[in-house]
Order: sequence, then structure tokens, then C-alpha cells
Amino acid sequence: MEQFVPALVLLGVVVVLLLSLYALSLLAAVAPSPLVAAPFLSGLAPSEHAASRFHVRWYTVTMVFLAFDMEMVFMYPWTLVVTTVGPKAVIEMFIFLGILMVGVLYAWREGALRWT
Repeated sequence: MEQFVPALVLLGVVVVLLLSLYALSLLAAVAPSPLVAAPFLSGLAPSEHAASRFHVRWYTVTMVFLAFDMEMVFMYPWTLVVTTVGPKAVIEMFIFLGILMVGVLYAWREGALRWT
């Protein structure tokens, strides 16, 4: 049992520190005020709350955007090494672009690019 004494002391210190920090935060907290809607859409008056939920179709649009974003992340260094590597780099980039195109075609087929 003596081997657990340092761990139990450390656990006790951590619990005391956490409880004291929590008590300090309760004492120092400002009274919560009701959430007021303020402009967040380019300064226009908001029609909904800033933390409102998004429709599920925006997640698929986000995935398509990330696919094209990753395309650009890989194409910038590719442009620097394409002359030194040669045709192999061109073939690899077209394979990569083909994989991305398959993803875009899938998103198109599933209706992720339809806005209505």
C-alpha cells in the first residue's frame, strides 16, 4: 500500500486545485446576460442566431471544397518539381486529378452541387 501513497497524494493535490479553481471561477464570474443578436453577416442585421445549425447538405459542399483545396495544396509543390522529375510527375498528377474527379462526379450524382 505504501507504493500508492505518492499517487494518492498527487491525486489529492489535483482534486484540491481543481475544486479551488472552480470555486474561484464561480466567485469571479460576471452575472450572465441574455444573448443579444448582433450583426455577424457582413454587418447586416441577422435573420438567425450566429450559432444556429446548418443544413446537412452544407457538409457535402464542404467536403467537395476540401477536395479542391487539397488539390491546390498538392499542385503548388508539384509545379516546382515537375521539370526535374519529368513525365512521371505529370502522370502522377493526372492520376491524382482523376481520383478527385471521381469524387466530384460522385458528389454531383448524389446532388451535393444542386442548390435548390
